[in-house]
Amino acid sequence: MTDYTAVITGGSQGIGRDLAERLLDKGYTVISIARGVADDAPSELIQISADLLDEDAVSVAAREIAANHEVSHFVQNAGLIWPNLLEDAKPGDITGLAQLHLGSALTLLQAFLPAMKARQFGRVLFNGSRAALGVPTRTAYSASKAGMIGMARTWALELAPHGITVNVVAPGPVQTDNFWGIIPKGSEREEKLAAALPVGRLGTVRDVSNAFLYFCDPENGFVTGQTLYVCGGASIGTLSL
Repeated sequence: MTDYTAVITGGSQGIGRDLAERLLDKGYTVISIARGVADDAPSELIQISADLLDEDAVSVAAREIAANHEVSHFVQNAGLIWPNLLEDAKPGDITGLAQLHLGSALTLLQAFLPAMKARQFGRVLFNGSRAALGVPTRTAYSASKAGMIGMARTWALELAPHGITVNVVAPGPVQTDNFWGIIPKGSEREEKLAAALPVGRLGTVRDVSNAFLYFCDPENGFVTGQTLYVCGGASIGTLSL
């Protein structure tokens, strides 16, 4: 099989956008699902507007894509943080981010799975987080990102006989809008955080998309159920953001 179609949630900006453009360069058909449409996106990028917090909207998008495309690659990349201290955390934060990070992935993959199984090939990827290991103010976020790891391992076991791999890329501090929403861009706090990392710098979207490309590669079919931390060494010890 040389004809690949990748669906990337949150493919309109940041890590998802970089990965989308790199897969387009490799000749893939690429579909982005995001809340908004990026006006500056490559013309080849198929953009579908849907709020992944809305179960019904996700179901509609899933049916539309599955009816018109044979999806070979699915990347659950879209994410939100919603930071707060334990005293301010709400059960709704957990259910909301569980829908965004986990529930929407389930609905989408269920729609794409028949085509993957028919071809006996598929690549399923999650954009996880080093926060799955614990970070202050991340009650809901770390819970849902840790959930990704368990769900990916379960799916990897179920889908391995069908030639479908499932893996997680778990970034640490990476220069994205989500990161700058917590750590002010160009601030002293950002500089101190970069200096505290073992590699001495923050990550870039290219650092993370490099890892995704490895797992996307059709030749890498012997690696599944794994979590790769792309975090500059932050996962080795403790890190406070």
